[in-house]
Order: sequence, then structure tokens, then C-alpha cells
Amino acid sequence: MRTYREIFALPEFRVLFLARCVTTTAVATGSLALGATTYAGTGSPVLTALAMFGGPLITLLGSATVLSVSDTMGPRRASTIMPAAYVVAFAVQALPDLAWGWRFVILALPHLVGSATSGATMRLLHEIVPADGFVLGRASLNIAAGVMQVAGYGLGGLLLVWFSPTVLFLIAAGSAAAATLILRFGIRERAGVTSGKGVVERTREVNRALLGSPVTRPLYLAMWVPNGLIVGCEALFVPYAGQSSAGYLFAATAAGMLLGDVVVGRFVPPAHRDRLAGPLRLLLAAPYLGFWLAPAPAVAVVLGFVASAGYAASLLWQERLVGVTGAAIRGQAFGLCSTGTMVGQAVGAGLGGVLAVPLGAPHAMGLLAVLSLAVSVALTPGLRRSAPGHDRQGSSALMSGF
Repeated sequence: MRTYREIFALPEFRVLFLARCVTTTAVATGSLALGATTYAGTGSPVLTALAMFGGPLITLLGSATVLSVSDTMGPRRASTIMPAAYVVAFAVQALPDLAWGWRFVILALPHLVGSATSGATMRLLHEIVPADGFVLGRASLNIAAGVMQVAGYGLGGLLLVWFSPTVLFLIAAGSAAAATLILRFGIRERAGVTSGKGVVERTREVNRALLGSPVTRPLYLAMWVPNGLIVGCEALFVPYAGQSSAGYLFAATAAGMLLGDVVVGRFVPPAHRDRLAGPLRLLLAAPYLGFWLAPAPAVAVVLGFVASAGYAASLLWQERLVGVTGAAIRGQAFGLCSTGTMVGQAVGAGLGGVLAVPLGAPHAMGLLAVLSLAVSVALTPGLRRSAPGHDRQGSSALMSGF
């Protein structure tokens, strides 16, 4: 399965793709409304940023305690929980006189609820598409999320010109409700994994196995650390280029990421795909070494565009993750991957800000690129254990035993 025509010929994949588009648009629109409301009520840029982008940090709690629900619950039902939680959260956020403190409590609701089922969508994708279609399917969902996030923020910005944040909250709640219904009536339910253990016990046991395995641990680190450090570079675009040029840098990196997903997912033959993982992870960081010299904005845009194509390495690491984890824990395996990715990005952005204070933005970006390259090179021996055809000494069988 190598073409978009083939993968979109699957009715359930079309439903999953549509639900991802609608959900992403709802979250972006609602986040913008929450940011506008928080800034109007507090005047604090820090609280505004936390209101818009701090929610994923809450998933750490759920990932450590109840993430196994991604496997034990039917994947369709599990996938509808987070958009349903957004319906409730955005509907309550629409109350005009709600104190901003309560808004933060409500913000935690969908992220905390969704953290229990964050791997269900990838588990569902794996069951909908054939094995050789996973990378193309994952890349297509990435593209949907990226494009619709931009569209959601753009639409929200236009609507804020004419309407209050309350209207945006109601639009976001309606969109999330539509996504819930799309999943409920467009996807066939599959059975969850039967387990004689409690949710918390199973979650902790599987997390320990995944993070302790010499096969899966390097995969997780490769998806979390180098990428997070480069997000730290992107977090410095405004200090580096100023508000007038930073937008071009953000647009260029988004375009580069989408191009990488399209090329790797659609045009690279499966037999040669895994060989690109190493070069792509180096490509992600190497162009940012040029920022040490503080290039002109036009050159910086090109460097950011080229580098972001390297994010496609994560598609190939995720393909390996499918190959080394059993079906009984695959939802939790991908949920853990998602949580670690978001936390890595948040830590990378914070580290970039800390380094930029004494070093300045250009030197901080160059140093983050060096660190990203160093981590990628250091992980190379461990990543060989998950390569196709490598003798994993029964690790996959152990993973299947939960």
C-alpha cells in the first residue's frame, strides 16, 4: 500500500482522517479562545501561554497511572473519549463570567481524560490499515493535524475579529461533538484486551517493560530527545528574527515537516524506508548549526525548511515500534510515545529559553543542534536492536505477554 488512493479507499481510514481533521480544528480554535480570554482576564503572557500550550503536560499524570485503558478498552470507544471530553470542557469554558482559575481546572479535564486513551487512535490505525500501509496512514494523519491546526488558528483569529471568545468556545464544542459522532458511527468496534490486573498496576508494569527494554527504550529516546531539542530551536524564532520575520520561519518549518511526511510516506519504497531513519535524524539538527553564524532571515528560512523534513524519521521509528510490541500493549506503547514527545518538546522549548539568556538566540540554537546530533549518534548502537531482521532475543515475545 503506497498510494493515497489505496489508503483512502479504506472506508474506516477516511472516517479516522476526517475525525482527526475536525478534532484538530476544534482544539486549535478552542485554545485560541482560551488564550484570548486568559490574557484579557490576567494580562499575563506566561499564563496565556500555559492556557494555550500547557495542557499536554497534564498527560504525564494519566500516562503514569491509567494509560493501559488504551488497550483494555475497545479502540473505537477509547478514541471517542477525548473529543467527548472537549465537548464538555469547551461548553463550560463558554460561560462568560467564569473565573480564569476555574478555566485552568477545566483545561485539565480533556487532557487528563485523554491521557488514559492517547494511544487508542494509533492502535485503531494499525488495525484498519494493512501492515505495509502504517507509515503512509500515520503520515496522512500527521499532515491532517498540521494543516488543520494552521487552519484552526487562522479561522479562530478571523472569528475573534467579529465575535467574542464565547462564540469560539461554542464552535469548538460543536466541532468536537461532530468528531465524536463521526468516530462513533463510522468505525467498527474491536475487542479490548482482557487483563486480570488493575488499570494502574497494568499501566505501571507495561511502562516499566517498555522503558526498561533495550529494544524499545532507544526508540523512545530517539523520538523524544533529538526532536525536543530542535523544538527548542524553533521556540527561539521570535527572539532570533523578531515578530516580523518569525512567522516566515514557523511557516517554513511547518512546510518542511509536511514535505518530509509526504515523501517518506508516499514515495519511498518500503524496502528502502528504514535506511533513511539515520540520515533523517541527522538532517533534523545539522542545518541549525548554521544559525550559530546568525544568517539573514532568508537563509534562516531555507535552513529551517530543510531541517524540518528530518522530523519524518519519527514515522520510521514508529514503524519499528509496531514491529517490536505485541498487539496487547500497542495502544499503551503509542500513548507513552505521544506523552514523551509532548514533554520532550516542552522541555526543549524551556531549555532553549534558558540558554538564550546568556548565549543569545543564535548561539543557543547552534548549541541545541550540537546536543541533538550528539544524542542521535549516541543512540545509534541501541537503535540497531530494533532494526528489521535483528535478533531481539525474545523481546517481542515478552512484549506480547501482557
